[in-house]
Amino acid sequence: MTPFIAELIGTSILILLGGGVVANVVLNDTKGNGSGWIVITTAWALAVFVGVVIAGPYSGAHLNPAVTLAMYLAGNLAPADSLSYVAAQFAGAMIGASVVWLVYKDHFARTDDPGLKQAVFCTAPAIRNLPINLVGEIVGTFVLIFAVFYFKEAELSGDTATPIGLGSIGAIPVAFVVWVIGLALGGTTGYAINPARDLGPRIVHAILPIKNKAPFNGSYAWVPVVGPLIGAALATALAVVLESI
Repeated sequence: MTPFIAELIGTSILILLGGGVVANVVLNDTKGNGSGWIVITTAWALAVFVGVVIAGPYSGAHLNPAVTLAMYLAGNLAPADSLSYVAAQFAGAMIGASVVWLVYKDHFARTDDPGLKQAVFCTAPAIRNLPINLVGEIVGTFVLIFAVFYFKEAELSGDTATPIGLGSIGAIPVAFVVWVIGLALGGTTGYAINPARDLGPRIVHAILPIKNKAPFNGSYAWVPVVGPLIGAALATALAVVLESI
């Protein structure tokens, strides 16, 4: 399997399971309707685990442009490879989101609230305050990337192109980091911490034939894209500085 295909499939599964749990919790007449934030954050963490297990041996399982940016800034990924990874991640996120819609199509039809339907695809702030919302995404992603650099198998330098490829056992700490970010920091913005995870499905939501759906919300859509990239850059810079001390 090529790294591109691995990132495509891994991100597709990540979004299928992550978007799927949101659909199960918020859409009408599902088995899991109303089961709450703990269910959502737990399933997102496990979705990351599954995605990493699938893609890890072939691409390192970045599954996130913020991770790819960090690996590029740390000197572990060439520019062309970085662009290939990001393209695969966005395509995979859009595929996964489309499958979620197909699986839950009847429940979308029974749900009137446009915000709940859009929540299956992308994030939105609990309180709209763009500077603070941006800070939330920066901080959440900073924690993710900084922690990744301190996994035993990850390296800040060297000739390895994909230091996140930790295998099925190493995928566990990634899942735990995502889980605690969701539980501790996700209450303000829904913790996108991944530009592809948010923007790709947001575009799919805008395209799909969903009745009574919320607008694209371009005035906010940049926050879960820019915030994670800033957080990744800051985490990488700090990790590089600390390694040199």
